[in-house]
Amino acid sequence: MKQQVADFNALLSPLEQDILNVVWQKKTIRVREIYDKLKQKRKLALSSVAVLLDRLHARDIVDRKMETARGGIRYVYFPKQDKEGFEKSVVEQAVNRLIEKFGKVAVAYFDERFRHDK
Repeated sequence: MKQQVADFNALLSPLEQDILNVVWQKKTIRVREIYDKLKQKRKLALSSVAVLLDRLHARDIVDRKMETARGGIRYVYFPKQDKEGFEKSVVEQAVNRLIEKFGKVAVAYFDERFRHDK
C-alpha cells in the first residue's frame, strides 16, 4: 500500500472525505452516483468528483474497475478497506513513523501513556 499521511483530516480534503464516506456506504459506485448524492448538500462539478476519485485511486485508497456503458467506458469505484480498516492503517503508519524517527523515546512514551490509561 502507498504511504498515507497520519492525520485523517490532513490526509483528505473535506470533499474527499465526503466522497469516501459515500463510497464506504455504497461499496461499489459510479462517479455520477456520488455526484448526485453530494450535489444535494454542496455546490460541485461532476468533473471535480471524477478528479478526486482519480486521486484517491492514485493514493491507493479506492480501487476501480472499468465497465462498458452506453457511450463508452466508465469506472466503478470501491473502497480498498472499510472505514475502520483505513483509519487503523493510518494510525499504524503514523505510529511506525514515530518509532522509526524517535526509537526508544517513542516506545517509552507509548508504554507510559497507555499504562496510565488502563
